Amino acid sequence: MPGTKLDDIDRMILAELQADGRMTNVELAKRVGISAPPCLRRVRTLEESGYIRGYHAEVDARALGFEVQVFAMVGLVSQAEVDLAAFELKCQGWPLVRECHMLNGEVDFVLKCVAPDLSTFQSFLTEQLTSADNVASVKTSLVIRGAKDDPGVPFDVLEERLAKNA
Repeated sequence: MPGTKLDDIDRMILAELQADGRMTNVELAKRVGISAPPCLRRVRTLEESGYIRGYHAEVDARALGFEVQVFAMVGLVSQAEVDLAAFELKCQGWPLVRECHMLNGEVDFVLKCVAPDLSTFQSFLTEQLTSADNVASVKTSLVIRGAKDDPGVPFDVLEERLAKNA
């Protein structure tokens, strides 16, 4: 099961950094109950092992003038691996696309897009997304408001699963 290679301290470090990636190593060590030098070594090991992929600031898109958020459900003509990979690569180059997820089922991809206004998104939709190679259909849903946007994973669920299997 994922997460079993990590001990309790490693999981606490991950949970704390997920909640606040800006805290100092000294504060992190205090929160997880170890001294600073071994805490820093553990963080570096978690980074090198790929458990921590990076650090970022949570930016308020609306405060920066990005008033429009849209989810676009994209259907492709072909689902051959080369065509899926080509579409994913195309998404990497579109700045308005903030997330791209391949799905199973009726829709091949869901894209999370942000734009300063509706006309900017509409231009992207008509001039780039719907006209891209292999795109058969695009259905969009404009976000009215968000009720939850938690990053990462629920560590309490992980701990419950580990306790049941112990």
